[in-house]
Amino acid sequence: MAKGILFIISAPSGAGKTSLVNELLNNMSNIKASVSHTTRDRRPGEVDGINYHFVSRQQFIDMIEQGAFLEHAEVFGNFYGTSQQWVADTLATGEDVILEIDWQGAGQVRHLFPDSTSIFILPPSKQALRERLHNRAQDNADVIDKRIAAATEEMSHYIEADFMVVNDDFDYALQQLMSIISAQHCRLPVSGQEELLSDLLS
Repeated sequence: MAKGILFIISAPSGAGKTSLVNELLNNMSNIKASVSHTTRDRRPGEVDGINYHFVSRQQFIDMIEQGAFLEHAEVFGNFYGTSQQWVADTLATGEDVILEIDWQGAGQVRHLFPDSTSIFILPPSKQALRERLHNRAQDNADVIDKRIAAATEEMSHYIEADFMVVNDDFDYALQQLMSIISAQHCRLPVSGQEELLSDLLS
């Protein structure tokens, strides 16, 4: 059985990464998004085990010591981490996996999974980013200013990714994401097609 492909998707807060990934999962089969562990408080409408695995700070530290995370980082005072076992098990079944992680975590994962594909999502402008963060109505003005400042640093790391998608028109950005994922299954060497190639070339 061919192994699944690991896709790393990074973006500054407010670029629309989560909305794009959710819609992508609704439109493509044989692909799953990893559910990260986090120590941050649950936001209205979020469900434990669906949006995140919400754990205490001590639980998270214990998991770090146990080597449970493929990558982990502290962002705005909260920890986020990806389960190493879940990712490995899911890829082994032949399903693709999407990781929604920041540029630091993306670097850690690329080192461990050199065959992974990384995609960086950018907003069409800094003003659009500010408007999206304001319209979410989840953060006060001070937090939004901090997120904008952090986003400027984060966006400078787009160059480390394999692909870049600008989320100006949502439907077009979604089409680009889906095209990238489909195309990666046609790259050589194509895993899982050995029997077909042997028959064709014999």
